[in-house]
Amino acid sequence: MIDPQSADPRAASLVDRLMADVCDHIRVNGLEPGAVLPSEADFASRAGVSRAVAREGFRGLAALKLIDVGNGRRARVAQTDDSVLSLMIDHAVHTKQIRIQQILDVRRTIELRTVALAALRRSDREATDIVDLAATMRANLAQPEKVMDADIAFHEAIAKASRNPMFALLVGSFRVVTRETWPIGWATRFNQASQVENIDCHDSIARAIRDRDMRAAESAMAHHFDSAIKTLVDAGVI
Repeated sequence: MIDPQSADPRAASLVDRLMADVCDHIRVNGLEPGAVLPSEADFASRAGVSRAVAREGFRGLAALKLIDVGNGRRARVAQTDDSVLSLMIDHAVHTKQIRIQQILDVRRTIELRTVALAALRRSDREATDIVDLAATMRANLAQPEKVMDADIAFHEAIAKASRNPMFALLVGSFRVVTRETWPIGWATRFNQASQVENIDCHDSIARAIRDRDMRAAESAMAHHFDSAIKTLVDAGVI
């Protein structure tokens, strides 16, 4: 993409305009993920810009995960994922624009809602998967990396079972930051009993979802976040 500090501002403006034109084309034509887009040359001709500008515009949209660009095939409308939002949150944390405490406040609010909706809307398959992920955490107690992977998947599975893709996008976007703070929180649970208590909480959440008990699911999730926040406070992270 054109470096905004070294490139001609007019060129950057043309790239922005080209990117806006592609987005407008997608919206006006009601294109969905996987739909094939006109070529770079076509968009360059429509916008009255060079192929180089169109190429930079396509690269910019691909970096934002709005389009998929592959060698030897036409660009397509991309399926939304959480990677760009995740990168933004991680950047904001490391540049001290957002604190871990603030992320946990938002996560707690969101996940109390996702767990309630999951209890109401989950499929039998999703309920089984959520219960199995809690069991995977317990089975791998001596291997923190595997516990962490199952823990992250557990929360993302609940968000997906809520049947609201916005919740799934938001919960998934916390993954990178969670991978940085999780090992600290786990190590702060200095004895196995404390670690087992954490897994017991996940079991309670999973069973409440399986039993379609919305109130119990919310209560267990609230307890889980309150415990996680206390653990990170004790570790000096927040």
